[in-house]
Amino acid sequence: MKQSMILLHGLFGGLSNWEGVVTHFQSRFDIHIPPLPIYDQHGEDNLDYLVKFLAGYIQSAQLENVILVGNSLGGHVAILYTHRYPEKVARLILTGSSGLYENTSMGSYPKRSNYAYIKERVAYTFYDPATATDALVAEVFATTTNARKCFHIIKMAKSAQRNYVAAILPDIPTSVLLIWGEEDKITPPDVALEFKRYLPNATLVVLSKCGHAPMMELPTEFNAVLESFLTSTQD
Repeated sequence: MKQSMILLHGLFGGLSNWEGVVTHFQSRFDIHIPPLPIYDQHGEDNLDYLVKFLAGYIQSAQLENVILVGNSLGGHVAILYTHRYPEKVARLILTGSSGLYENTSMGSYPKRSNYAYIKERVAYTFYDPATATDALVAEVFATTTNARKCFHIIKMAKSAQRNYVAAILPDIPTSVLLIWGEEDKITPPDVALEFKRYLPNATLVVLSKCGHAPMMELPTEFNAVLESFLTSTQD
């Protein structure tokens, strides 16, 4: 029976962001990419709502001993879930995770509906601007021109800023892998060092010439690091 791997996307991340990871690991792992309900209408704290969604998803699918992989906001959700349900998580992998510090200069652009501006901001996410393909820019642009989605994105970003995780990180005993882009402008490498300092059982790997989404920008290198970690930390 395959071990389950759950991939959690960021605030603007699509499920396709994990394509390289899925291709590499799908033959050996039971891979899940639940679409986080960022745009749901509810009366709860936004981040807490996502954590409850993940808990419900894992319970409904009857998953145990999961490998949680989270990018950006998805990493934040993974941290909070692992803290609440450590017995459910075998390994935690964070890449460009929010929770300690996030450059909020990106936060204003959901209000903008200028395609050239959106393209520039999406490219800012990566070391190599070419990673911001026309399809990716179009996906983000479609979101930013939807007033309802913009409203929820801004609320979610504010919720992430409020949910500072430094106090709970020392209580997470799980083996954690931090995969960070050396040129990450959203959550700079100093943030990864802070995560490593607070987490009792963390390994940090920094990828050169890489930005905020290593699994998209350097999928081969990302997969090799993840593969090595999973192999070396097998029970």
